[in-house]
Amino acid sequence: MTFAIARLPGGIGIEITDLEPASLQDPATATALREAWIAHGIVLFRRMADSPEALLALSRCFGELEVHPIPRFRLEGYPELILLTNRDGPSGPVYDFDGVHVHGRIPWHTDLAFATTPNAGALLRMVQRTATGGQTGWIDTALAWETLDIAMQERIAGLEAVYHFTPDLDAMRFNNPGGTRLTPKRDDYPHFPPVAHPLVWTHPETGRKVLNLSTLNIRGIIGMTEQDSDALINALLQHTLQPRFQYIHAWENNDVMLWDNRRTMHCAFGHPVDEVRIVQRSTLRGSVAMGRVLGEQEALAS
Repeated sequence: MTFAIARLPGGIGIEITDLEPASLQDPATATALREAWIAHGIVLFRRMADSPEALLALSRCFGELEVHPIPRFRLEGYPELILLTNRDGPSGPVYDFDGVHVHGRIPWHTDLAFATTPNAGALLRMVQRTATGGQTGWIDTALAWETLDIAMQERIAGLEAVYHFTPDLDAMRFNNPGGTRLTPKRDDYPHFPPVAHPLVWTHPETGRKVLNLSTLNIRGIIGMTEQDSDALINALLQHTLQPRFQYIHAWENNDVMLWDNRRTMHCAFGHPVDEVRIVQRSTLRGSVAMGRVLGEQEALAS
C-alpha cells in the first residue's frame, strides 16, 4: 500500500496521508483506496487536489462519476464536476440567524434521499475557504444503528419512512435550525414525487445496517399515527445526532473530503453571505435502487 491511514478526531472516518498523485494511476493503489473508503465511509485528503484535473483523477479511483443534469451547475469545461460558490452573488438561500446573514446552510441530510437511487458518494474540494464558518459535518449512520438498543432495532427494522424533496428550511419537519429566509423562494425546481424508503437499510457492499433518516427530507413513518411517528423519529434523531457519531471539518484550501452517501448524513453549516466560498464537487453514481415512489393515495395518506 502506497499511503498511510490515520483516524480522524472524534472516532469516525480516516485521513489518508503519504499518497503521491502519480500513484493514482496504479490499479492496486486505486483498489486499496476504494477499500479504505468502503471500510471507513468518511475520508480526508489534504492538499491532494490543487486543480479540477487532480480532483477528477482522485475521484475516478472510487467509481463512475455522474454528470449533473442541470448544465448551469457544471464547472465550465468539466462536465463531471459542479461548482458551488457565492462569488457572483448568493447561489442558494440566505437566512438570518440571530442577526447573522448566512449562505449555504444545509441541515443533516443524505443526497437524493427524495429519490429511489441515491448517490454512492461524493468528493468535495475546497478551492477558497471562508475566514468565518463554512464547516461541513458528517455522521456515521451505520455506527448509529449498531449502538441502538436491541429493542429499538427490532422495533424499526421493517418500517418505511416517507421522504420529500425539501428546498427550503421552512418545509423541514424535524430538527429544523430555524432562521428567517431573506432571499425569494424559487419555483423552478423539477417535480419529485414523495418516496418511501426503509428506515433501516442494508449497505450494498458491506452488508452493514444503516439508519436512514435525512433530517432535511423525512416526513413520517408509514402505518403510524402522526403523534407516534413523530415521537419515534425524534427519539432516533436524538440518538443519531450525538457528537460521538460526528466529524466536523474545518476546511483548508485544497482539502478534499470523500464520503459514502449510503452510510452517512452530512450537513453544511453555512458562512456569512459577504464572504466568498468556492467549492468543486464530483459525484459517484449510485447503482442500487432502494425504496419506491408513492402512489397518489398513499402519498396523500402520508
